Amino acid sequence: MFDLMVLAYQSDTTRIATFGMAFDGSNRSFREIGVREGHHHLSHHKNKRDWIDKLKKVDHFYMEQFAYFLEKMRSIREGNGSLLDNAMIDYGSVISDGNRHDHDDLPVLLAGKGGGSLTPGRHVKFNDDPPMMNLYLSMLERMGAPAERLGDSTGKLSNI
Repeated sequence: MFDLMVLAYQSDTTRIATFGMAFDGSNRSFREIGVREGHHHLSHHKNKRDWIDKLKKVDHFYMEQFAYFLEKMRSIREGNGSLLDNAMIDYGSVISDGNRHDHDDLPVLLAGKGGGSLTPGRHVKFNDDPPMMNLYLSMLERMGAPAERLGDSTGKLSNI
């Protein structure tokens, strides 16, 4: 699927795509990386070390897939940079701790330079727990499609 997304961006068929890597509530197993148990089941690990280790393997697998996508985007020349330089790629989760069903302090990675509108290569922590929609509102503005509100947004993020 990542290859198709890169091709769609490269050919200007689209510049917006959404791809859910998995519906982890489905409890899919990952036998191809040696994890027979379902991801959702393992996410409720009850602090059992062997479950956590298996969950780490699944998370590592997902990150390898995402790294492949970013590297492919980076390898394609576009204008004065790469396809990745002209993109904003949001990778994250709607839950930060599956064991507790915690929806705060979500792990989000924003890759690319957004055509020069983003400052990559750093970690930004927002202390006031802004809604995710604030990020998307800010991305829309950088894409030239400004909006006053989006979902439960409370404002734009300036420090991205």
